Amino acid sequence: MPNLSARMNKTNVEKLLKRLLDAKADAVKLGMDVHARDVVVCVQVDGARPQRPQRMCAEEVVMLVRALVESGLRVYCCYEAGPCGYELHRRLSAVGATNYVVAPQVLTDGRNQKTDGLDATALTDQLDRYVRGNAKAFTVVRVPSEEEEQLRVQGRLREQLKSDRNRWAAQGRSLLLAQGYHVMGAWWTKRRWETLKPTLPGWLVTELETIRVVLLVVDEQEKARRKALEATAPKELPKAVGALTWVLLAREICRWDRFKNRRQVSSYTGLCPGVQQSGRRRRDGCINRYGNPRVRALLIELVWRLARWQPDYKPVRVLRERLVTGAARRKCAVAAARKLAVDLWRLATNQTTPQKLGLIVPMQLIAK
Repeated sequence: MPNLSARMNKTNVEKLLKRLLDAKADAVKLGMDVHARDVVVCVQVDGARPQRPQRMCAEEVVMLVRALVESGLRVYCCYEAGPCGYELHRRLSAVGATNYVVAPQVLTDGRNQKTDGLDATALTDQLDRYVRGNAKAFTVVRVPSEEEEQLRVQGRLREQLKSDRNRWAAQGRSLLLAQGYHVMGAWWTKRRWETLKPTLPGWLVTELETIRVVLLVVDEQEKARRKALEATAPKELPKAVGALTWVLLAREICRWDRFKNRRQVSSYTGLCPGVQQSGRRRRDGCINRYGNPRVRALLIELVWRLARWQPDYKPVRVLRERLVTGAARRKCAVAAARKLAVDLWRLATNQTTPQKLGLIVPMQLIAK
């Protein structure tokens, strides 16, 4: 057994490692409930009953897994995707373990109780079933490469800057309205502020100036980030497909060629209808909202633009019919967005051409 006394606490971790090595097992499975400060780990040896969960830091988990791998054991790990990201996954994979990042779900044993230990135990049980061949035990999340993650963060930061700008602008309008001034739009821009400022009392101007300083900084950063993102888009895009929308969509998806069929594309968007079926009765419900919500929002936004500027595009033709209104019109937009995602995948993987889809500006899209 490797000497871990200088690297680990001489408590439960070393004892756990010794028990696992003495068991002479072939495989060890670790279900982990990951938090910012620590990790709750439940261990299962081969097909035995899962052991009592233990709390340790991420460094101790990596050291434990490395020692098990160096001892010739097959190590399988899993944890739910969350705010802690994929750094632990990359570290575990680097030391030789097979780690799965799974989609978050409600983990319960029917007793209406939830603890870190119960979550780790439930993950261990699902991992055991997955390793033994049950692919439906949980849904594995595709882990982006470090480069893909960095590119995706750039687009998400721009969205956050836009949200912050809207929030601070609304805060200023709320303050004005509370004092009897009904102002709409971007009140904080230079031209609007020069007109509005003389009509306000001095104390209100002081408060709004503080908000305006933040707004100007955020607006400058958002515009610079948007310009940088648009510069990476292809030079020619189909009409109504904006450069920013295309770049954000491509970076959220990471790689178009990772989808093997149209069902995977539709499922990733979360725009597929939910189904309730029993016997001969079947009813389609609202969309399941499974997958990436940012991709879903971008596709819906793109559909409404295509309905105006690309009327010959088949999925959006029904949106131009006056007979379709209200909720039915919105449902048609969702269906069109689902078909649009599949068409974009086919374009990106060179399975079709823009001309066949009825797009006005012909362009051969290349997957990034």
